[in-house]
Amino acid sequence: MRLRTATSLMSLLGALTLGVLAYEVVTPADRLEAGSLVVELPAHDGVLGIANRLQRADAIRSRAGFVLLTMARGSSRSLKAGEYELERGATTLDVLTLIESGRVKQHAILHPEGATVTELARVLEADRLTTARDVARLSTDAAFLKTLSIDGPSLEGYLFPDTYQLVRGMTPEEILTRMVLRMRSKLGADIAARARARGFTVHQLLTLASIIEREAVDREEMRTISAVFWNRLKVDMPLQADPTVQYAAGKERRALTRADLQLDHPYNTYRRSGLPPGPIASPGLAAVAAALDPAPVKYLYFVAIDEHRHFFSYTIEQHNAAVARYRLARAR
Repeated sequence: MRLRTATSLMSLLGALTLGVLAYEVVTPADRLEAGSLVVELPAHDGVLGIANRLQRADAIRSRAGFVLLTMARGSSRSLKAGEYELERGATTLDVLTLIESGRVKQHAILHPEGATVTELARVLEADRLTTARDVARLSTDAAFLKTLSIDGPSLEGYLFPDTYQLVRGMTPEEILTRMVLRMRSKLGADIAARARARGFTVHQLLTLASIIEREAVDREEMRTISAVFWNRLKVDMPLQADPTVQYAAGKERRALTRADLQLDHPYNTYRRSGLPPGPIASPGLAAVAAALDPAPVKYLYFVAIDEHRHFFSYTIEQHNAAVARYRLARAR
């Protein structure tokens, strides 16, 4: 009689335990009752380690329930590491199903036209996808540049401006390679031939396009600005492009001083004729097209009228008069 009673009690306790576990598996944790949650599961964590991390993050109610459910589904050895965004109201089964699928959180990273490698590095670091130091190191690493067949001093100008869907765990090499390959695919096979027809390599084309990109606010002016630079190159006149000096001085988009313009640097196009050694930013396709097809004008000078437009001149006298006129207008 006592044995039967003990057996009945054990059965009852087992049923209660299973009932509790079943409740915990189908009921969202308190944190997920309140809202969504992002959890990061590193590589090489076993099922017990994953269960511990999930419970500490309040993503599941029971470690035991998670482990038993994983064993029942036969997926304990195939859970995928990564960063996961758990939706509000997700149950333990929902959490496990997401981890089994490997559908990790996507980070939308915008690299806009005219942005530099340094600016990209800050964005990637802010999203904890890599460090700015690693991006800077790789951007000038000769061995890495060689694997990408880049004939230049850095990755500057070779990263296509676009929005990229990246995931945590990607290496900086993988991220940067994707951006370089995107540029290569967007340029198309005929770009090199069109550049050669103008006496340029692709590297020189991207260099000029990057300067046009940084100078032109209004895209309608890109071909005219391109013409100014082509006209200056033809007569061996310095390009005198402020963005190249900003790049040389590390001032990005800040105002320049007279001392900056005197900086002895290969990228200072006030002191050195011709193109600088490489691009100063990522040009978009419109800037590349403008570099290949300058407007049929003979302007040699331009000055900003406002935040968007420029006034173009043929002679230094016209240019100086325009500079004085617009300086006076801004002073009023």
